[in-house]
Amino acid sequence: MNLSESLRQELEQIAGADGVITDPVQLLAYDCDAYTIEKALPTVVVLPQTTEQVAALVKLANREGLPITPRGAGTGLSGGALAVNGGLVIGFSRMHRILWVDVRNRRLRAQAGAVNYQLSKAVQSENLHFAPDPSSQGACTIGGNVAENSGGPHTLKYGVTVNHITGLQVVLPDGEVVELGGVEDEPFGYDLVGLLTGSEGTLAIVTEVTARLTPNPQGVRTLLAVFNTLEDASQTVSDIIAGGIVPAALELMDALTLQAVEAAFGYGFPLDAEAVLLIELDGLEAELDGEQAAVIEICQRNCAREVRRATTPQERARLWAARKKAIGALGRLAPSCVTQDGVIPRSKLPQVLREAALIATKYQLQLANVFHAGDGNLHPVLLLDDSDPEQVARVVEAGDEILALCLREGGSLTGEHGIGVEKCAMMHQMFTAHDLDTMKRVKAVFNPHDRLNPEKLFPDTRYCYESKRALRRGAVGV
Repeated sequence: MNLSESLRQELEQIAGADGVITDPVQLLAYDCDAYTIEKALPTVVVLPQTTEQVAALVKLANREGLPITPRGAGTGLSGGALAVNGGLVIGFSRMHRILWVDVRNRRLRAQAGAVNYQLSKAVQSENLHFAPDPSSQGACTIGGNVAENSGGPHTLKYGVTVNHITGLQVVLPDGEVVELGGVEDEPFGYDLVGLLTGSEGTLAIVTEVTARLTPNPQGVRTLLAVFNTLEDASQTVSDIIAGGIVPAALELMDALTLQAVEAAFGYGFPLDAEAVLLIELDGLEAELDGEQAAVIEICQRNCAREVRRATTPQERARLWAARKKAIGALGRLAPSCVTQDGVIPRSKLPQVLREAALIATKYQLQLANVFHAGDGNLHPVLLLDDSDPEQVARVVEAGDEILALCLREGGSLTGEHGIGVEKCAMMHQMFTAHDLDTMKRVKAVFNPHDRLNPEKLFPDTRYCYESKRALRRGAVGV
């Protein structure tokens, strides 16, 4: 798809000459998100600075018949920001302002391109924070968090993005600007904010977000429990929750992940351990010592060989830095990776981890595990060289088998990464034809011509089938 000079000039009139990207080399930065094994080059990328500019771009794209793909920081892991049919990518890197903060009512309003961590930083002095904390929170944007209903380690206790969003400003696929929700905890009428959160950019383009802020806890206890077996670590997770304790976070890292993190950062992790649990408790100071003692007892009962306690803010920060940098550290072991996102009941953790390891062995792949163990949100990381089509094909097959395993054990295809293009071919395994038809009817109300983030989510799209076939043949992208 070629861009005419006259259309380019119109785009520049809307967003400025420095906000329009057509150079083929520069466009390569937008040919995929963090799901790197599928790529598609957009025709043009435009970087607006206001909602009015976004609306103007959408109207122009409609006139020209261009598909539209909204894009935040590109940290998504399911191909949600992939410009499947080329066309216009609307990037939000210049819409990054925090517009206002209302400390008294614990609300914040930000443009969609504001980075997740900046929301908490803006209210740090007021003893508040924005609770959802994806591991990419230093880069990912609030608009992308809304699109994918992102989670993070601390959402075990505090909930995912939808639990912390009260209002949205959006641009509909015809260019109309609409305000949904507001600052109220429970607005009257249909929950359209909830409907759009997690819709992966297929219903509307989020341009501004009103977020609920959470008070910082009075006290925090952070523990690192070291185990000789994955089974003991996973059983500990089930026993902690069964014991009536709800940690703020409960994260698992396996041996391969520990080796990569230790090689990269030298945090002092035991290299002969098969797994560690990062356990964080927070709340009232008067309750925390008792909860900590109960958790340590559960760990020891499950053969933990050591339970370390972070005694200073610096020690706690180092433990969390290790967790949040873990997948990046795996780059020491392979040029690329595909991070899965299946969900299972916590009680099935030991069994599913064993079977996932067998699947990886079957396809001759390295598998690392680093995930939100407390809520059963697995992140099996398959390592590969994505320049080798044969390895790509094996990773696609192995990933599908792991997700099918999660479904068989009563889980789901995604906990926070979304469906995108990666998992659309499997949607019929989780939902009936009637369920999928109902979803499509909802989508058609907002996006009847499928011009907004097209060919995502559903298993009967042309791209879904063609891309999966190509990847299984060993072709990188289509």
